[in-house]
Amino acid sequence: MTGARRGRRGKDAVAQRREVDYRRLRNPFIPQTVFSEDSVEAIHQTALRVLEELGMKVLLPDARRRFRLSGALVDEDTMIVRIGRDIVEAALRSAPRAFAVRGGLKERDVPIELGALTFQVGAGSPNTTDIVRGRRPSTLRDFADLVRITQHYDALQMLSLGVEAQDVPTHLRHYAVLRAQLTLSDKVPYAFARSAMQARDCHEMIRIVRGASEDEFRATPYCMTVINTNSPRQLDIPMAQGIIDFAEAGQPSIVTPFCLMGAMAPVTVAGALTLSHAEALAGIALSQIARPGAPVCYGAFASNVDMRSGAPAFGTPEEVKANIGAGQLARRLGLPWRCAAGCAANVNDAQAAHETEMSAWGSVLAGATIVKHAAGWLEGGLTVSFEKLITDIEMVQTFAELCLETPADDGAIAFAALAEVPPGGHFFAAAHTMERYQTAFYEPIVADWSNFGKWTERGARDATQRAHDIWTRIVNEFSPPPIDAARIEELDAFIAKRTEAGGAPPVS
Repeated sequence: MTGARRGRRGKDAVAQRREVDYRRLRNPFIPQTVFSEDSVEAIHQTALRVLEELGMKVLLPDARRRFRLSGALVDEDTMIVRIGRDIVEAALRSAPRAFAVRGGLKERDVPIELGALTFQVGAGSPNTTDIVRGRRPSTLRDFADLVRITQHYDALQMLSLGVEAQDVPTHLRHYAVLRAQLTLSDKVPYAFARSAMQARDCHEMIRIVRGASEDEFRATPYCMTVINTNSPRQLDIPMAQGIIDFAEAGQPSIVTPFCLMGAMAPVTVAGALTLSHAEALAGIALSQIARPGAPVCYGAFASNVDMRSGAPAFGTPEEVKANIGAGQLARRLGLPWRCAAGCAANVNDAQAAHETEMSAWGSVLAGATIVKHAAGWLEGGLTVSFEKLITDIEMVQTFAELCLETPADDGAIAFAALAEVPPGGHFFAAAHTMERYQTAFYEPIVADWSNFGKWTERGARDATQRAHDIWTRIVNEFSPPPIDAARIEELDAFIAKRTEAGGAPPVS
Protein backbone atom coordinates (compact mmCIF):
# COMPACT_ATOMS: atom_id res chain seq x y z
CA MET A 1 0.00 0.00 0.00
CA THR A 2 1.11 3.58 -0.54
CA GLY A 3 -0.77 6.59 0.76
CA ALA A 4 -4.01 4.79 0.01
CA ARG A 5 -5.31 2.64 2.83
CA ARG A 6 -7.75 -0.24 2.84
CA GLY A 7 -10.75 -0.57 5.08
CA ARG A 8 -11.98 -3.83 6.62
CA ARG A 9 -15.41 -5.37 7.00
CA GLY A 10 -16.51 -8.85 7.93
CA LYS A 11 -14.43 -11.81 6.83
CA ASP A 12 -16.64 -12.43 3.78
CA ALA A 13 -16.77 -8.78 2.67
CA VAL A 14 -14.53 -7.33 -0.03
CA ALA A 15 -12.41 -4.45 1.26
CA GLN A 16 -12.76 -1.21 -0.63
CA ARG A 17 -9.84 1.07 -1.30
CA ARG A 18 -9.64 4.30 0.63
CA GLU A 19 -7.99 7.00 -1.43
CA VAL A 20 -6.06 9.66 0.45
CA ASP A 21 -3.42 12.18 -0.56
CA TYR A 22 -0.16 12.06 1.38
CA ARG A 23 1.83 13.82 -1.35
CA ARG A 24 1.35 17.42 -0.19
CA LEU A 25 0.93 17.57 3.55
CA ARG A 26 0.21 20.68 5.60
CA ASN A 27 1.24 20.60 9.24
CA PRO A 28 -1.98 20.85 11.32
CA PHE A 29 -0.26 21.71 14.61
CA ILE A 30 0.42 25.14 16.06
CA PRO A 31 4.23 25.42 16.25
CA GLN A 32 5.39 24.97 19.82
CA THR A 33 7.92 27.09 21.72
CA VAL A 34 10.59 26.53 24.36
CA PHE A 35 12.00 30.07 24.39
CA SER A 36 10.36 33.45 24.88
CA GLU A 37 10.40 35.88 21.96
CA ASP A 38 13.06 37.89 23.79
CA SER A 39 15.23 34.77 24.14
CA VAL A 40 14.87 33.93 20.45
CA GLU A 41 15.95 37.45 19.57
CA ALA A 42 18.89 37.21 21.98
CA ILE A 43 20.04 33.96 20.33
CA HIS A 44 19.70 35.53 16.88
CA GLN A 45 21.63 38.65 17.86
CA THR A 46 24.36 36.61 19.55
CA ALA A 47 24.69 34.47 16.42
CA LEU A 48 25.21 37.65 14.39
CA ARG A 49 27.84 38.70 16.93
CA VAL A 50 29.57 35.34 16.55
CA LEU A 51 29.80 35.89 12.79
CA GLU A 52 30.99 39.49 13.16
CA GLU A 53 33.49 39.08 15.99
CA LEU A 54 34.60 35.43 15.89
CA GLY A 55 33.87 34.56 12.28
CA MET A 56 33.80 31.31 10.32
CA LYS A 57 36.81 29.39 9.08
CA VAL A 58 36.15 28.99 5.35
CA LEU A 59 38.54 26.58 3.63
CA LEU A 60 37.55 27.24 0.01
CA PRO A 61 39.53 30.17 -1.47
CA ASP A 62 36.75 31.07 -3.93
CA ALA A 63 34.24 31.27 -1.09
CA ARG A 64 36.56 33.57 0.87
CA ARG A 65 36.95 35.73 -2.25
CA ARG A 66 33.20 36.01 -2.67
CA PHE A 67 32.74 36.91 0.99
CA ARG A 68 35.46 39.57 0.71
CA LEU A 69 33.82 41.12 -2.34
CA SER A 70 30.54 41.30 -0.43
CA GLY A 71 32.20 43.28 2.36
CA ALA A 72 33.26 40.58 4.84
CA LEU A 73 36.61 40.84 6.64
CA VAL A 74 38.88 37.98 5.55
CA ASP A 75 42.14 36.87 7.16
CA GLU A 76 43.86 34.71 4.56
CA ASP A 77 46.42 33.37 7.04
CA THR A 78 43.80 31.89 9.36
CA MET A 79 41.06 31.59 6.68
CA ILE A 80 38.70 33.28 9.17
CA VAL A 81 35.86 35.22 7.55
CA ARG A 82 34.06 37.79 9.69
CA ILE A 83 30.61 38.34 8.24
CA GLY A 84 28.81 41.57 9.06
CA ARG A 85 25.16 41.56 9.97
CA ASP A 86 24.46 43.76 6.96
CA ILE A 87 25.62 40.88 4.71
CA VAL A 88 23.40 38.42 6.57
CA GLU A 89 20.39 40.71 6.51
CA ALA A 90 20.80 41.27 2.77
CA ALA A 91 20.93 37.51 2.26
CA LEU A 92 17.78 37.00 4.31
CA ARG A 93 15.98 39.60 2.23
CA SER A 94 16.85 37.88 -1.03
CA ALA A 95 16.35 34.23 0.01
CA PRO A 96 12.90 33.03 -1.15
CA ARG A 97 10.30 32.22 1.50
CA ALA A 98 8.69 29.55 -0.66
CA PHE A 99 9.45 27.49 -3.73
CA ALA A 100 8.48 24.13 -5.21
CA VAL A 101 10.81 21.36 -6.31
CA ARG A 102 9.69 19.60 -9.47
CA GLY A 103 9.24 15.85 -9.61
CA GLY A 104 8.89 13.57 -12.60
CA LEU A 105 5.14 14.26 -12.63
CA LYS A 106 3.25 17.40 -11.65
CA GLU A 107 1.65 15.56 -8.74
CA ARG A 108 5.14 14.73 -7.43
CA ASP A 109 6.14 18.40 -7.12
CA VAL A 110 7.00 19.22 -3.50
CA PRO A 111 6.22 22.66 -1.99
CA ILE A 112 8.97 23.96 0.29
CA GLU A 113 7.67 26.62 2.67
CA LEU A 114 6.74 27.12 6.29
CA GLY A 115 3.61 25.07 7.01
CA ALA A 116 4.38 22.36 4.45
CA LEU A 117 5.50 18.99 5.80
CA THR A 118 7.61 16.35 4.09
CA PHE A 119 9.37 13.21 5.33
CA GLN A 120 12.52 11.42 4.17
CA VAL A 121 14.15 8.10 5.06
CA GLY A 122 17.40 7.88 7.00
CA ALA A 123 20.30 9.12 4.92
CA GLY A 124 24.04 8.91 4.43
CA SER A 125 24.62 5.66 6.30
CA PRO A 126 27.72 3.58 5.47
CA ASN A 127 26.00 0.36 6.61
CA THR A 128 22.75 -1.48 5.97
CA THR A 129 21.10 -4.22 7.99
CA ASP A 130 18.22 -6.67 7.76
CA ILE A 131 17.36 -9.73 9.84
CA VAL A 132 18.46 -12.21 7.16
CA ARG A 133 21.75 -10.79 5.87
CA GLY A 134 22.76 -8.88 8.99
CA ARG A 135 24.75 -5.65 9.28
CA ARG A 136 27.08 -5.01 6.34
CA PRO A 137 28.71 -2.23 4.30
CA SER A 138 26.05 -0.70 2.08
CA THR A 139 25.93 -1.51 -1.64
CA LEU A 140 24.25 -0.09 -4.72
CA ARG A 141 21.68 -2.88 -4.43
CA ASP A 142 20.82 -1.69 -0.92
CA PHE A 143 20.51 1.89 -2.13
CA ALA A 144 18.26 0.86 -5.03
CA ASP A 145 16.02 -1.15 -2.71
CA LEU A 146 15.63 1.92 -0.48
CA VAL A 147 14.58 3.90 -3.55
CA ARG A 148 12.01 1.23 -4.41
CA ILE A 149 10.54 1.33 -0.90
CA THR A 150 10.52 5.13 -0.85
CA GLN A 151 8.73 5.18 -4.20
CA HIS A 152 6.12 2.80 -2.77
CA TYR A 153 5.06 5.06 0.11
CA ASP A 154 3.51 8.44 -0.67
CA ALA A 155 4.16 9.66 2.87
CA LEU A 156 7.85 9.82 1.87
CA GLN A 157 7.57 12.69 -0.57
CA MET A 158 11.23 13.02 -1.61
CA LEU A 159 14.21 10.75 -2.12
CA SER A 160 17.36 11.03 -0.02
CA LEU A 161 20.89 9.70 -0.13
CA GLY A 162 19.76 6.67 1.89
CA VAL A 163 22.96 4.68 2.19
CA GLU A 164 26.39 4.97 0.61
CA ALA A 165 26.88 2.54 -2.27
CA GLN A 166 30.34 1.49 -1.12
CA ASP A 167 30.79 -1.10 -3.86
CA VAL A 168 30.96 1.72 -6.43
CA PRO A 169 34.16 3.84 -6.57
CA THR A 170 33.69 7.38 -5.26
CA HIS A 171 34.51 9.01 -8.62
CA LEU A 172 31.69 7.02 -10.25
CA ARG A 173 29.26 6.62 -7.35
CA HIS A 174 27.16 9.68 -8.11
CA TYR A 175 26.35 8.28 -11.58
CA ALA A 176 25.09 4.96 -10.23
CA VAL A 177 23.20 6.43 -7.29
CA LEU A 178 21.46 9.17 -9.25
CA ARG A 179 20.66 6.79 -12.11
CA ALA A 180 18.88 4.52 -9.62
CA GLN A 181 16.81 7.45 -8.39
CA LEU A 182 15.90 8.70 -11.84
CA THR A 183 14.95 5.29 -13.28
CA LEU A 184 13.23 3.73 -10.24
CA SER A 185 11.29 6.75 -9.00
CA ASP A 186 9.49 9.86 -10.19
CA LYS A 187 9.99 11.68 -6.88
CA VAL A 188 12.29 14.64 -6.26
CA PRO A 189 15.87 13.28 -6.29
CA TYR A 190 18.84 13.93 -4.04
CA ALA A 191 21.93 15.22 -5.86
CA PHE A 192 25.57 15.09 -4.75
CA ALA A 193 27.44 18.29 -3.80
CA ARG A 194 30.87 16.76 -3.22
CA SER A 195 32.71 18.58 -6.01
CA ALA A 196 31.91 21.03 -8.78
CA MET A 197 32.29 18.23 -11.35
CA GLN A 198 29.93 15.92 -9.48
CA ALA A 199 27.35 18.67 -9.08
CA ARG A 200 27.48 19.48 -12.81
CA ASP A 201 27.17 15.78 -13.68
CA CYS A 202 24.16 15.37 -11.40
CA HIS A 203 22.45 18.44 -12.75
CA GLU A 204 22.97 17.30 -16.33
CA MET A 205 21.62 13.82 -15.58
CA ILE A 206 18.48 15.27 -14.00
CA ARG A 207 18.05 17.69 -16.90
CA ILE A 208 18.26 14.78 -19.39
CA VAL A 209 15.67 12.59 -17.66
CA ARG A 210 13.28 15.41 -16.79
CA GLY A 211 13.50 16.86 -20.30
CA ALA A 212 14.48 20.35 -19.15
CA SER A 213 16.51 22.86 -21.13
CA GLU A 214 19.47 24.53 -19.45
CA ASP A 215 17.46 27.73 -18.96
CA GLU A 216 14.50 25.81 -17.54
CA PHE A 217 16.76 23.96 -15.14
CA ARG A 218 18.39 27.15 -13.86
CA ALA A 219 14.98 28.77 -13.37
CA THR A 220 13.28 25.85 -11.61
CA PRO A 221 14.35 23.61 -8.69
CA TYR A 222 14.57 19.96 -9.79
CA CYS A 223 16.58 18.43 -6.94
CA MET A 224 17.91 19.09 -3.46
CA THR A 225 21.18 18.57 -1.62
CA VAL A 226 22.38 18.80 1.97
CA ILE A 227 25.26 21.02 3.09
CA ASN A 228 26.81 20.26 6.49
CA THR A 229 29.08 22.67 8.30
CA ASN A 230 31.98 21.33 10.38
CA SER A 231 30.97 22.55 13.82
CA PRO A 232 32.28 24.57 15.48
CA ARG A 233 32.50 27.44 12.96
CA GLN A 234 34.06 25.80 9.94
CA LEU A 235 32.92 25.42 6.35
CA ASP A 236 35.02 22.93 4.40
CA ILE A 237 35.92 22.90 0.72
CA PRO A 238 33.31 20.50 -0.76
CA MET A 239 30.45 21.98 1.26
CA ALA A 240 31.33 25.60 0.41
CA GLN A 241 31.72 24.59 -3.23
CA GLY A 242 28.38 22.80 -3.08
CA ILE A 243 26.59 25.90 -1.80
CA ILE A 244 28.02 27.92 -4.70
CA ASP A 245 27.36 25.25 -7.36
CA PHE A 246 23.75 24.66 -6.35
CA ALA A 247 22.96 28.35 -5.90
CA GLU A 248 24.37 29.25 -9.31
CA ALA A 249 22.38 26.40 -10.89
CA GLY A 250 19.18 27.57 -9.18
CA GLN A 251 18.91 24.34 -7.17
CA PRO A 252 18.16 24.38 -3.43
CA SER A 253 20.61 23.35 -0.76
CA ILE A 254 19.74 22.65 2.87
CA VAL A 255 22.41 24.29 5.04
CA THR A 256 22.58 22.11 8.13
CA PRO A 257 25.04 22.42 11.02
CA PHE A 258 25.47 19.23 13.08
CA CYS A 259 25.83 20.50 16.64
CA LEU A 260 26.17 17.88 19.36
CA MET A 261 25.83 19.56 22.75
CA GLY A 262 28.97 19.16 24.81
CA ALA A 263 30.98 17.86 21.84
CA MET A 264 30.96 20.18 18.81
CA ALA A 265 28.74 22.78 20.48
CA PRO A 266 28.12 24.27 23.94
CA VAL A 267 26.48 21.84 26.33
CA THR A 268 23.34 23.97 26.78
CA VAL A 269 20.42 23.93 24.36
CA ALA A 270 20.56 27.72 23.92
CA GLY A 271 24.32 27.69 23.37
CA ALA A 272 24.15 24.88 20.80
CA LEU A 273 21.37 26.67 18.91
CA THR A 274 23.34 29.92 18.91
CA LEU A 275 26.26 28.16 17.21
CA SER A 276 23.98 26.26 14.84
CA HIS A 277 22.11 29.44 13.92
CA ALA A 278 25.34 31.31 13.20
CA GLU A 279 26.69 28.55 10.96
CA ALA A 280 23.41 28.24 9.06
CA LEU A 281 23.31 32.00 8.51
CA ALA A 282 26.86 31.90 7.13
CA GLY A 283 25.93 29.20 4.60
CA ILE A 284 22.72 30.98 3.61
CA ALA A 285 24.70 34.20 3.14
CA LEU A 286 27.16 32.42 0.81
CA SER A 287 24.27 31.04 -1.27
CA GLN A 288 22.81 34.50 -1.75
CA ILE A 289 26.19 36.03 -2.51
CA ALA A 290 26.63 33.39 -5.22
CA ARG A 291 23.18 34.07 -6.66
CA PRO A 292 20.69 36.41 -5.01
CA GLY A 293 17.29 34.76 -4.84
CA ALA A 294 18.67 31.23 -5.04
CA PRO A 295 16.41 28.74 -3.23
CA VAL A 296 17.89 27.66 0.10
CA CYS A 297 16.68 26.01 3.30
CA TYR A 298 17.63 26.73 6.88
CA GLY A 299 18.81 23.52 8.54
CA ALA A 300 19.16 22.41 12.13
CA PHE A 301 20.34 19.15 13.66
CA ALA A 302 21.26 19.45 17.32
CA SER A 303 21.21 16.85 20.05
CA ASN A 304 23.09 15.97 23.18
CA VAL A 305 25.74 13.29 23.71
CA ASP A 306 26.31 10.68 26.37
CA MET A 307 29.05 12.52 28.25
CA ARG A 308 30.47 9.21 29.51
CA SER A 309 31.17 7.90 26.02
CA GLY A 310 30.82 10.86 23.66
CA ALA A 311 28.22 8.97 21.62
CA PRO A 312 25.27 10.96 20.24
CA ALA A 313 21.89 10.49 21.89
CA PHE A 314 18.48 10.97 20.28
CA GLY A 315 14.88 11.16 21.42
CA THR A 316 16.01 12.96 24.58
CA PRO A 317 14.33 16.00 26.16
CA GLU A 318 17.31 18.09 25.07
CA GLU A 319 16.93 17.06 21.44
CA VAL A 320 13.20 17.77 21.42
CA LYS A 321 13.82 21.20 22.98
CA ALA A 322 16.55 21.90 20.41
CA ASN A 323 14.21 20.95 17.56
CA ILE A 324 11.46 23.21 18.85
CA GLY A 325 13.90 26.05 19.49
CA ALA A 326 15.31 25.70 15.98
CA GLY A 327 11.78 26.07 14.64
CA GLN A 328 11.43 29.35 16.51
CA LEU A 329 14.64 30.61 14.92
CA ALA A 330 13.55 29.49 11.45
CA ARG A 331 10.26 31.38 11.85
CA ARG A 332 12.27 34.40 13.04
CA LEU A 333 13.94 34.30 9.62
CA GLY A 334 10.80 33.32 7.71
CA LEU A 335 12.61 30.59 5.78
CA PRO A 336 11.57 26.99 5.09
CA TRP A 337 13.68 24.68 7.18
CA ARG A 338 14.86 21.16 7.75
CA CYS A 339 14.88 19.28 11.03
CA ALA A 340 15.32 15.57 11.69
CA ALA A 341 14.35 12.54 13.68
CA GLY A 342 17.16 10.43 15.09
CA CYS A 343 17.99 7.13 16.70
CA ALA A 344 21.10 5.86 18.48
CA ALA A 345 19.78 2.35 19.20
CA ASN A 346 21.77 -0.53 17.73
CA VAL A 347 18.81 -2.74 16.76
CA ASN A 348 15.15 -2.26 15.87
CA ASP A 349 13.81 -2.49 19.40
CA ALA A 350 11.71 -0.45 21.83
CA GLN A 351 14.56 2.02 22.36
CA ALA A 352 14.80 2.57 18.59
CA ALA A 353 11.06 3.19 18.26
CA HIS A 354 10.98 5.56 21.24
CA GLU A 355 13.94 7.65 20.09
CA THR A 356 12.71 8.02 16.52
CA GLU A 357 9.15 8.86 17.48
CA MET A 358 10.06 11.38 20.19
CA SER A 359 12.54 13.20 17.95
CA ALA A 360 10.10 13.12 15.03
CA TRP A 361 7.39 14.61 17.23
CA GLY A 362 9.84 17.35 18.17
CA SER A 363 10.38 18.13 14.47
CA VAL A 364 6.66 18.09 13.65
CA LEU A 365 5.67 20.23 16.64
CA ALA A 366 8.52 22.61 15.76
CA GLY A 367 6.93 23.20 12.34
CA ALA A 368 9.74 21.68 10.25
CA THR A 369 9.23 21.78 6.49
CA ILE A 370 11.41 18.69 5.94
CA VAL A 371 11.88 15.91 8.49
CA LYS A 372 14.94 13.88 7.53
CA HIS A 373 15.92 10.47 8.95
CA ALA A 374 12.25 9.79 9.74
CA ALA A 375 12.47 6.09 8.91
CA GLY A 376 15.11 3.40 9.14
CA TRP A 377 17.97 5.10 11.01
CA LEU A 378 20.03 3.17 13.60
CA GLU A 379 23.30 3.77 15.46
CA GLY A 380 23.16 7.54 15.14
CA GLY A 381 23.14 7.26 11.36
CA LEU A 382 25.78 4.58 10.90
CA THR A 383 23.20 2.06 9.70
CA VAL A 384 19.84 1.95 7.93
CA SER A 385 17.63 -1.01 8.82
CA PHE A 386 15.13 -2.25 6.24
CA GLU A 387 12.85 -3.59 8.95
CA LYS A 388 13.02 -0.38 10.97
CA LEU A 389 12.22 1.56 7.82
CA ILE A 390 8.91 -0.30 7.64
CA THR A 391 8.07 -0.03 11.35
CA ASP A 392 8.89 3.68 11.22
CA ILE A 393 6.61 4.10 8.20
CA GLU A 394 3.81 3.22 10.61
CA MET A 395 4.71 6.39 12.51
CA VAL A 396 5.21 8.52 9.39
CA GLN A 397 1.82 7.55 7.97
CA THR A 398 0.23 8.31 11.32
CA PHE A 399 1.64 11.83 11.01
CA ALA A 400 0.28 11.97 7.47
CA GLU A 401 -3.17 10.91 8.67
CA LEU A 402 -3.08 13.65 11.31
CA CYS A 403 -2.56 16.16 8.50
CA LEU A 404 -5.83 15.15 6.84
CA GLU A 405 -9.06 16.92 7.65
CA THR A 406 -11.18 15.29 10.37
CA PRO A 407 -14.86 15.71 9.47
CA ALA A 408 -17.26 17.12 12.04
CA ASP A 409 -20.42 17.57 9.99
CA ASP A 410 -23.78 16.27 11.16
CA GLY A 411 -23.05 12.79 9.82
CA ALA A 412 -19.72 12.57 11.63
CA ILE A 413 -21.15 13.93 14.88
CA ALA A 414 -23.49 10.94 14.60
CA PHE A 415 -26.66 11.85 16.49
CA ALA A 416 -28.56 9.26 14.41
CA ALA A 417 -26.15 6.54 15.55
CA LEU A 418 -26.48 7.64 19.16
CA ALA A 419 -30.24 7.42 18.80
CA GLU A 420 -30.09 4.00 17.12
CA VAL A 421 -28.01 2.21 19.77
CA PRO A 422 -29.75 1.69 23.11
CA PRO A 423 -28.00 2.12 26.45
CA GLY A 424 -25.65 -0.82 27.02
CA GLY A 425 -25.61 -1.70 23.31
CA HIS A 426 -22.75 -1.54 20.80
CA PHE A 427 -22.00 0.23 17.54
CA PHE A 428 -20.41 -2.64 15.60
CA ALA A 429 -23.51 -3.24 13.47
CA ALA A 430 -24.98 0.26 13.59
CA ALA A 431 -25.92 1.67 10.19
CA HIS A 432 -23.58 4.62 10.80
CA THR A 433 -20.68 2.21 11.36
CA MET A 434 -21.48 -0.06 8.42
CA GLU A 435 -21.66 2.90 6.05
CA ARG A 436 -18.28 4.27 7.05
CA TYR A 437 -15.72 1.89 8.43
CA GLN A 438 -15.05 0.33 5.03
CA THR A 439 -13.31 3.50 3.92
CA ALA A 440 -12.53 5.26 7.20
CA PHE A 441 -10.74 2.49 9.10
CA TYR A 442 -6.99 2.98 9.29
CA GLU A 443 -5.34 -0.38 8.77
CA PRO A 444 -1.78 -0.40 10.11
CA ILE A 445 1.22 -1.52 8.11
CA VAL A 446 2.94 -3.64 10.73
CA ALA A 447 0.84 -3.69 13.90
CA ASP A 448 -1.03 -6.88 14.79
CA TRP A 449 -4.09 -6.13 16.91
CA SER A 450 -5.26 -9.71 17.31
CA ASN A 451 -5.52 -11.22 20.76
CA PHE A 452 -2.71 -13.30 22.21
CA GLY A 453 -4.28 -16.62 21.19
CA LYS A 454 -4.78 -15.64 17.55
CA TRP A 455 -1.29 -14.11 17.44
CA THR A 456 0.20 -17.34 18.79
CA GLU A 457 -1.72 -19.44 16.27
CA ARG A 458 -0.19 -17.39 13.46
CA GLY A 459 3.34 -18.08 14.65
CA ALA A 460 3.82 -15.34 17.27
CA ARG A 461 5.71 -13.15 14.80
CA ASP A 462 6.86 -9.80 16.13
CA ALA A 463 6.76 -6.47 14.29
CA THR A 464 10.32 -6.76 12.98
CA GLN A 465 9.63 -10.18 11.44
CA ARG A 466 6.43 -8.91 9.83
CA ALA A 467 8.30 -5.84 8.55
CA HIS A 468 10.84 -8.09 6.83
CA ASP A 469 8.07 -9.76 4.84
CA ILE A 470 6.62 -6.40 3.88
CA TRP A 471 9.78 -4.75 2.57
CA THR A 472 10.92 -7.85 0.68
CA ARG A 473 7.50 -8.12 -0.96
CA ILE A 474 7.64 -4.45 -1.99
CA VAL A 475 11.07 -4.93 -3.54
CA ASN A 476 10.19 -8.21 -5.27
CA GLU A 477 6.91 -6.92 -6.73
CA PHE A 478 8.19 -3.46 -7.59
CA SER A 479 7.53 -1.92 -11.00
CA PRO A 480 9.25 1.37 -11.80
CA PRO A 481 7.17 4.31 -13.02
CA PRO A 482 7.02 4.76 -16.80
CA ILE A 483 9.97 6.83 -18.04
CA ASP A 484 10.75 7.73 -21.63
CA ALA A 485 13.14 5.03 -22.90
CA ALA A 486 14.90 7.54 -25.15
CA ARG A 487 15.77 9.67 -22.14
CA ILE A 488 17.16 6.68 -20.27
CA GLU A 489 19.23 5.83 -23.34
CA GLU A 490 20.56 9.39 -23.42
CA LEU A 491 21.26 9.20 -19.70
CA ASP A 492 23.26 5.99 -20.08
CA ALA A 493 25.21 7.46 -22.98
CA PHE A 494 26.11 10.47 -20.83
CA ILE A 495 27.22 8.21 -17.95
CA ALA A 496 29.31 6.06 -20.30
CA LYS A 497 30.99 9.13 -21.78
CA ARG A 498 31.78 10.65 -18.40
CA THR A 499 33.00 7.31 -17.04
CA GLU A 500 35.35 6.89 -20.00
CA ALA A 501 36.66 10.41 -19.31
CA GLY A 502 37.57 9.40 -15.75
CA GLY A 503 34.43 10.30 -13.83
CA ALA A 504 34.38 13.05 -11.22
CA PRO A 505 36.17 12.55 -7.91
CA PRO A 506 34.90 14.28 -4.77
CA VAL A 507 37.14 16.84 -3.13
CA SER A 508 38.32 16.79 0.48
